[in-house]
Amino acid sequence: MKHYYIQLFSPHGLIRFKNAEIGRDKDTGGQVKYVLELLEALSKHPQVRKVDLFTRRIIDKRVSDAYSQPIESVNEKARIVRIDCGGHLYKEKEQLWDHLDEFINNTIRFYEDEDDYPDVLHGHYADGNYIACELSKIFALPFIATGHSLGRNKKKILLSQGWDEKKVNERFNMQRRIDEEERAIANADVVIVSTQHEINTQYRDYNNKDSTSFKVIPPGINSDVFYPYYRLEMPAFEMTLEQEQAMYKIHSEIERFLFNADKPLVLSIGRADKRKNFEAIINSYGQDKELQAMANLAIFAGVRKDISQMPDDEQEILTNLLLLMDKYDLYGKMALPKKNDPAVEVPEIYRIAARKKGVFVNATPGENFGLTIVEAAACGLPIVASPTGGPKEIVENAGNGLLVDVEDTAAIATALKKIIADRALWEQYSANGIKAGAEDYAWNKHAEKYVETVNNIFEEKAEKFHAETSFGRKLADARLFLISDLDGTLVDGDDITGLETLMSWLKEHPETVFGISSGRNKELLKAAIAKYPFIDPHILICSAGTELYYTKDLISDAGWEKHINHQWKREAIVQAMKEVAPIKLQGEDAQWPYKISYFTGDKFTGDDLAYINKILYDKKLYAKVLLTDNKYLDIIPRRAGKGNVVRYLSYKWKIPVEQFITAGNGGNDIDMLQGQAKGIVVANYSKELDVLKGKRSVYFARNKLSAGIYEGIRFYLKIKD
Repeated sequence: MKHYYIQLFSPHGLIRFKNAEIGRDKDTGGQVKYVLELLEALSKHPQVRKVDLFTRRIIDKRVSDAYSQPIESVNEKARIVRIDCGGHLYKEKEQLWDHLDEFINNTIRFYEDEDDYPDVLHGHYADGNYIACELSKIFALPFIATGHSLGRNKKKILLSQGWDEKKVNERFNMQRRIDEEERAIANADVVIVSTQHEINTQYRDYNNKDSTSFKVIPPGINSDVFYPYYRLEMPAFEMTLEQEQAMYKIHSEIERFLFNADKPLVLSIGRADKRKNFEAIINSYGQDKELQAMANLAIFAGVRKDISQMPDDEQEILTNLLLLMDKYDLYGKMALPKKNDPAVEVPEIYRIAARKKGVFVNATPGENFGLTIVEAAACGLPIVASPTGGPKEIVENAGNGLLVDVEDTAAIATALKKIIADRALWEQYSANGIKAGAEDYAWNKHAEKYVETVNNIFEEKAEKFHAETSFGRKLADARLFLISDLDGTLVDGDDITGLETLMSWLKEHPETVFGISSGRNKELLKAAIAKYPFIDPHILICSAGTELYYTKDLISDAGWEKHINHQWKREAIVQAMKEVAPIKLQGEDAQWPYKISYFTGDKFTGDDLAYINKILYDKKLYAKVLLTDNKYLDIIPRRAGKGNVVRYLSYKWKIPVEQFITAGNGGNDIDMLQGQAKGIVVANYSKELDVLKGKRSVYFARNKLSAGIYEGIRFYLKIKD
């Protein structure tokens, strides 16, 4: 039986196990609760050897210092791992997209530090799925995706509310999110969803929905926390001091709003989000005098201190709730408490309402699941909810409440009165909900189905997963990197002097990573390599150090592209170069988004090169200018270049630059050959490399091409005949 190391990814950052701040803001809602409880549940499964939840590390005075701790231990098998990316200040998840590749790189470094690699990668939300998907490619591991909420659906809702499409994309990075959701769906080995409704409605708009495998596994509740309201009356039951304090505090918090606190309590809980539809509940209650006479109303809409200091959307929602309370003169009948502790106090809120023979209302139309419904049910509180989405599946399965049109305030009131007035019906719904919470919606049941799903992935797709031999493990475990130019260095047309010997040496030394660096773009380089059957690189550096790929499959390193894009203004540079007479743009196949290539012409001089650099400097166009054989001129981002790729690879794969050997023969190899890496200049080099003579870290070989590279390797590694 295989024992798994599972990694969960939810990168936005405000995640801690102890005193989790559920509802603190819009990024700390149900998804955070879900991943924390999944983390703990999986850790209790006997087939899981370890489970880690990866999120972003935050060092910010506005939030708790707990979020700055690199590792938080949950139990002996579970941890929260916090990864640095995008600085240390808290950012909303929509602002993190450009930093996720840094998150990936630092996660790889974490693997190397721990010397332990996962068996399963599980992404949560679009950003977590992006990270898990990329890591699964690098390490040939199973990728499980959970969307929680999807961008296309959110975009529809926002447009229906009057948002401009451009504003939606700018505010929520929506198109990037949707694109990554499509990619996650296409690449996931399994997409875990909470309900069939989620597949039918959320995923139906995605082009790749038919190319993936869905698994419905409802989230659970912790039965040690969400237990029946009557357990307090059981002789053997002992309440902890913390629970006693929570119950007293919540009683006091609710009752200070109410004239007659003994009446049944209509309850709703959620964060201050328009989709929670709290306004419909207040309108329903406020418009029905009979319902007001029968019951009180309590709405826990997230956590607030000063509404005026909250985000605009939350300000608007909470202000509207208070205005509705005033409109219907619900003082003494309605409670709108300012805060609650989700871990300790929320369960007591449900149980207080159940002991008062109240009803829980979830008025969110078309919700994917409805975790609050399951929590309330497990505590014995009957339900009124929408006849669509996850709530419909839960209530129909459990038989613990009524389904009504939650946009129809009269229908809500009628359902509430029916349950409150009929004690036998109330008891039936209460008992059914408790039974469903224990048998169908417990986290241990979820964990069992989850591990069964993982077992099936490995059984059905065993040939796909070769983590031990993946290029990620190859690079992570390497002790030496050899990076060589292709044309004129490794080979020269049909001249392959020394190539077979060099390739044989590499095969005999599996701890060595072999890479090819070239001025060609990826397609031209791939075609060139195909002519030489001996050559099988792990790394391909293309377009003069502006493209970085792994293996012949050309798996791109997205982090490198993000890195070099800093301050790169391609169009402005092209315009500026029109002032330079003796250069001419090369053909389309020589161009790349991060490389502009020119022919220089016979009359090109050092003064012309200096003039180009001056133009770029004067116009604040930050770039590098590379000249090869005095014929070919490339302009690339300042952070790009073969030498910078070497340094990037050194950082990402945690291999000291001193353990890189580089080989070249032309001017665009200079920055790769000099520095801390060990450089080899083959005998058939161009005159631009004469400037490297005498440098301690550059070896000028007596042999040409691959024979010269092998000579240099023997020199540096002190290999004797």
